[in-house]
Amino acid sequence: MRLLRTLSTARLLVLLAAVVGVVAGGTAIAVAATGGTGTPPPPQPLASAIHDALTAPTPDGVTASVQFTNNLFPSGALTGVSSPLLAGASGRLWVTNDGRGRIELQSDSGDVQVVWSKTQLSVYDASSNTAYELALPAEPSTPSQQGSPPSVDQIGTFLARLADYATVSDAVPGVIAGQGAYTVSVSPKENGGLLDSISLGWDAAQGVPLEIGVYAKGSSAPALALTVTDISYGAVADSDVDIAPPAGAKVVTLSAPSHAGGATKTPEVTGLAAVQAAVPFQVVAPDTLSGLARSDVRLVGSKNVLITYGEGLGAIAVVERAADGSQSGAGMLGSLPTVVIGGVSAHELATELGTVLNWQQNGVSFALAGSVTASDAEAAAAALA
Repeated sequence: MRLLRTLSTARLLVLLAAVVGVVAGGTAIAVAATGGTGTPPPPQPLASAIHDALTAPTPDGVTASVQFTNNLFPSGALTGVSSPLLAGASGRLWVTNDGRGRIELQSDSGDVQVVWSKTQLSVYDASSNTAYELALPAEPSTPSQQGSPPSVDQIGTFLARLADYATVSDAVPGVIAGQGAYTVSVSPKENGGLLDSISLGWDAAQGVPLEIGVYAKGSSAPALALTVTDISYGAVADSDVDIAPPAGAKVVTLSAPSHAGGATKTPEVTGLAAVQAAVPFQVVAPDTLSGLARSDVRLVGSKNVLITYGEGLGAIAVVERAADGSQSGAGMLGSLPTVVIGGVSAHELATELGTVLNWQQNGVSFALAGSVTASDAEAAAAALA
């Protein structure tokens, strides 16, 4: 009964990350505002506007037209890979009042279907005839577990704390998809990497999100855009949201990190010495990397070593594991441009919001990622090679 506006932050992040991750292990989704014929709501403090959105009556359902625009990847960066998630597309959105929904993006290269419920997320990409499925963690089922919406004072206190780390705009009145709406923008004060700001717009009367945006530094256009261009409220048929992948589609099951407790939980392996003792290859983890101090070393699963340098969004992450003998450019990575780092060929994906590098050396597979420029990522990788 909560629709998009009350999906938990974790669920929204899982949804957005899964959609972009199907393309290139990407970043986030941004949304650009669009005009309409509605009337802007009256100005009011941000805390009050947020409170009104959280306490607005829940619609029976949502049906909307959307436009997805992708400015994240440089032209030609992913040659040979065709998908509406890369080229951009228009489409439709349906959401029921019991936590189910679907986004359909249509383009000449094939459709993309994103379908979710309270228990599962599925992304079907027609260009590759592949469905990616992810089981979602259970949410609290009772109102007492879910909690009541915070008061205006509680929201104000949170915003005051947030202001220590980010610049938060006022609630800006406007019109989105023909609806009176408020928009807020949040910009990190430090350690933001290549991120300039995140924006969120919502229907002032219904409290339903109409835009969510991620902008890169130095650009007035969003890195990615998913825009609601038209919206209506009312019951949504089951047939609009209960869509299965076509017969014969390849199904890839994704797994989410487990947070289950209990006495049988496997202890975390952290620290360079302990992690080195747990893996059969030589871990490469200098004390500093590109001027950033090593902040964490941990074992992820039983084979992957995650090393973090720096803090916040400007941190650099390195994943190392024993090479399996296959080429680092196999599959999708093979379509990425190559660069030479320390005499070793690496595949590189450079975007407005960050860079990913992948290479193999001395029997170890390396993946380096960070919200840094390609030149900075290459310099960091050269220090490891």
